[in-house]
Amino acid sequence: MAAVDQIAAGEPAAAGRGLRRGGQGGTRSGQRDGFRPWRWLILILAGAYFIIPLYAALRFAGWGSFRSVIHQSGFAASLGLSVRLAVITTMITLALVLPTAVYVHLRLPRLRRLLEGITILPIVIPPIVLIVGLLEVAPGFLKSTPYLLALAYVVLAMPFAYRSIDAGLRSFDLKTLVEASNSLGAGWPSTIRRVVLPNLTTALLSATVLTVALVLGEYTMASLDLYQTFPVWIVVFDQTSGPISVAASLLALFVTWLFLLAITMLGGRQARRTGGGGVALFSVARRDTGRTS
Repeated sequence: MAAVDQIAAGEPAAAGRGLRRGGQGGTRSGQRDGFRPWRWLILILAGAYFIIPLYAALRFAGWGSFRSVIHQSGFAASLGLSVRLAVITTMITLALVLPTAVYVHLRLPRLRRLLEGITILPIVIPPIVLIVGLLEVAPGFLKSTPYLLALAYVVLAMPFAYRSIDAGLRSFDLKTLVEASNSLGAGWPSTIRRVVLPNLTTALLSATVLTVALVLGEYTMASLDLYQTFPVWIVVFDQTSGPISVAASLLALFVTWLFLLAITMLGGRQARRTGGGGVALFSVARRDTGRTS
């Protein structure tokens, strides 16, 4: 009972243990405060490492280039193609990865290591090797369409989508929730829709944004497949107007940042509202079981 009371008490119990140890808690707090300037210094250096190049690119492009980007020839067509590929890639990736990850967590937990190793292969194998091999084995009706790129992008997105969904599945007790749902008479479609998916909202959003960011930034496969996606248009247009090309790159980067910020805020708000685990990209926060009686 004493251990349960200490867990339920949370931080006050930890503080009491520190006082009972003769002020060791205060000494450790003082040591942590001593390292605080170093943490701020590292944070400032990391921020400068990212902000200074962005500021230089913004000065080079100028504010007027952002207004001129949307009026350039090929901008709408290339962006529309990239958006279509992003939507198709995301749908196929989630349709393949989500059921696989759920089934492995429930039925084949010993295969998690093997599946992690398989999904990491697209990062190890160069994209140029993947697209050349895919062009050799793909059927003719797919070679004549840009949607062959969507299948290639599914392979590239697997490491990011799988790890996001896997982190989400590890943030709550999936097996217990599924068994409880089945004991109440719910079938598998209802269990997935009403039990699993609500707990994976942030993880699915993370996988979606990572997949979309990958598609909107991929250049090698699209250029070798001879299709002008948005990244290819940026590189081609850079030969005629460098400032407008840089402005288009910054615009895509800022939009991606906004999506990532929205995911972080949504995940944190959902975790505070439900008291459950939250997922922000690849990080996992488990449920706080110490406050339950």
